[in-house]
Amino acid sequence: MLAGGRASRFGGGKLAADLGGQPVVAHVARALSGLALARRVVVAGPDVPPLPGFETIPLDPPGAPLSRSLAQGVAALEDVDAVLIALADMPMVPPAHFAALAAAFDGDRIASQCGGQVLPPAIFGAGHFAALRALSGDRGAGALLRGAPALALDPAHALDIDHPEDLARAQALLDARA
Repeated sequence: MLAGGRASRFGGGKLAADLGGQPVVAHVARALSGLALARRVVVAGPDVPPLPGFETIPLDPPGAPLSRSLAQGVAALEDVDAVLIALADMPMVPPAHFAALAAAFDGDRIASQCGGQVLPPAIFGAGHFAALRALSGDRGAGALLRGAPALALDPAHALDIDHPEDLARAQALLDARA
């Protein structure tokens, strides 16, 4: 799980912000908890609370761009056949979507798709690890996902918490479910 962002558009501290009585990042951790994963790793910034069941890798240097988070996470998982990349600021992705990605994964790569855009969560096979480690700047692995098979993700589930208004929308979605 990538949780090292600066949260500058949010005003800082978004992953520890309260959403339904728990930190934003805890929703993603819970959604991943039922998957049969060899290891659970979070590349974390300083505002990320401890996550039971996850190995924490501090983002180095703190505030480094998204590409650095990806590189650190992949480097920590060189002993596995594939990596599932989840973003800690996408708390609405349901466990069923993560499970569907894992079930459809063919060993190469698979992504999520919303509104014609290919996005995380995504799974990459080991053949892509070198390319993931070589990414630079504040960009993710989107270029590596071009042409990849993708599973539809409902727009409400693809909500990315970037601004305080996004957190309010996520809370409204949780309240509507209850």
